[in-house]
Amino acid sequence: MATQTYDQGDMVRCSVTFADSNGTAADPTGLVFKVRNPAGTTTTYTYGVDVQLVKAAVGSYYVNVSVGTGSATAGVWVYRFEGSGTNAGAAEGRFVVAPSLVYA
Repeated sequence: MATQTYDQGDMVRCSVTFADSNGTAADPTGLVFKVRNPAGTTTTYTYGVDVQLVKAAVGSYYVNVSVGTGSATAGVWVYRFEGSGTNAGAAEGRFVVAPSLVYA
């Protein structure tokens, strides 16, 4: 999977789909999303508590991550979805935010 590159100030959609043992889309019992910026700060969202973690359809979830501006936002961002209980699973990803000529 290729790592996508975004500009500072972009909104990046991170998404995941969970499935049961038959491969049919299914919801996990619990779900947490974590994202770490290049400065090392991790933000955690819990489904059902934080509105940022959105259910789009059965088994399908997303978070729109605002990468902001400023020199601390440029670099590699990493994220992880962690489903627990029934239909548990995990998925990780990364994206790159290019340095801005204005916010350098």
